[in-house]
Amino acid sequence: MWSSLNHGGRTVFLEEDKSWIEEIKQRFPSLESYHVVYDTKVHQAEDLMKVGNGEECKVVSDPRFSKCDLALKGLPSEIYEIEWDLIMVDAPTGYHNEAPGRMNAIYTAGMLARNRKDGDTDVFVHDVDRVVEDKFSIGFLCDGYMKEQEGRIRHFTIPSHRNSLDKPFCP
Repeated sequence: MWSSLNHGGRTVFLEEDKSWIEEIKQRFPSLESYHVVYDTKVHQAEDLMKVGNGEECKVVSDPRFSKCDLALKGLPSEIYEIEWDLIMVDAPTGYHNEAPGRMNAIYTAGMLARNRKDGDTDVFVHDVDRVVEDKFSIGFLCDGYMKEQEGRIRHFTIPSHRNSLDKPFCP
């Protein structure tokens, strides 16, 4: 599916499950995938929402150098350097209190979009029927950037903020 939707483009998976990476690479050897450790749990979402509303989390910058505890800082360098046209958040697991939550992934997707040199980035979040995905996507990808929702997938179009630092975090 991803190769037909992104024909000729670059698709990268950031995956928490090493066994999934090994299994899928056997079937699709050209798939680009990196193992990522998500160190927050779903039950921490309420506290992390408070963290995310702090001033240090509203500063648009490269997530690697952010002072915000929500920013994912351990991804491969090229993930931060690529001007992504589209980001899909469908990991980590996020479906029970002790599972890794998507709070950091959603926040970081928004920062990658805002930090690109120019243009817009489409960000899709899956499972928005769940509390974390709903609240964090609206809070950090911003209701004002939401284009549509179809079933459990929400679509945001986030403009670059890099050249207009006076632009508010959310419209």
